[in-house]
Amino acid sequence: MERIKIKYFDQDMEKLDYIGGRSDWIDLRASETVELKAGEYRLIPLGVAMELPAGYEAHVVPRSSTFKNYGILQTNSCGVIDGSYCGDEDMWRMPVYATRDTVIQKNDRICQFRIMKNQPAVVFEEAESLRHENRGGFGTTGIQ
Repeated sequence: MERIKIKYFDQDMEKLDYIGGRSDWIDLRASETVELKAGEYRLIPLGVAMELPAGYEAHVVPRSSTFKNYGILQTNSCGVIDGSYCGDEDMWRMPVYATRDTVIQKNDRICQFRIMKNQPAVVFEEAESLRHENRGGFGTTGIQ
């Protein structure tokens, strides 16, 4: 089992744990109350910094209820936090765009993350043909 050093910027924040104690995703919470007007962009502080194990990165995405509850969109769709972002002041944040006026309270669960192994090193080899049947283009399995 890998160990991850974590720094909490506010001791009143709920500590990280697996969702429901059984999922492999972990909720992240707003570490301060944030008011947004429709059309505003903001980096919402998540109140944690981590030292990920060598060869790992974190993938941060909204919770399934985040848009319904708050009307915010994560502007980078999926945030990737690499292992080099591990300093004492490297607090994780969620970049969001508000589609309506909203208030996110301190400790509200707004996103989730999981730890993933880094992509292995690859070499691209140019080829004249890929020797597989065409599937029919973008966004289709080729079935008519």
